[in-house]
Amino acid sequence: MELPVNDIISLIPQKQPFVMVSRLLSVDETKTRSSFTITADNVFVKNGIFQEAGLMENIAQTAALRSGYMANAANQPVAVGYIGAIKDFEVFGLPKNGDEIETEIAIENQVFNVTVLSGKVWHNDILLAQCEMKVFVGDE
Repeated sequence: MELPVNDIISLIPQKQPFVMVSRLLSVDETKTRSSFTITADNVFVKNGIFQEAGLMENIAQTAALRSGYMANAANQPVAVGYIGAIKDFEVFGLPKNGDEIETEIAIENQVFNVTVLSGKVWHNDILLAQCEMKVFVGDE
């Protein structure tokens, strides 16, 4: 599967209207980058502005996208992940309808089915949000 990946639906467990990633831009040993274009009909858009919860979900789905890409490369099924904890969530700005955001997650620690990652979201090279997230991957 060549990068960037534009058809990401098979790589994540989420389905419309709850998909908060559009493209997988890059993946390496510890970092993954995605992009997402905000649309007016998005469940997290209120008065034309993408809300904080959407930024948080975008970070989590970037982690899911990474997991799905790795599973696909290993001919494994895509597993479902769950946000276990969020730490130091900071929002510096909110994107609006039509904006394309880029998100990067960095794997800080991974033990068994628990991954601790840091996530950052940008629009036009301006940092919008960041946090640390603990994600649990199910055995389904």
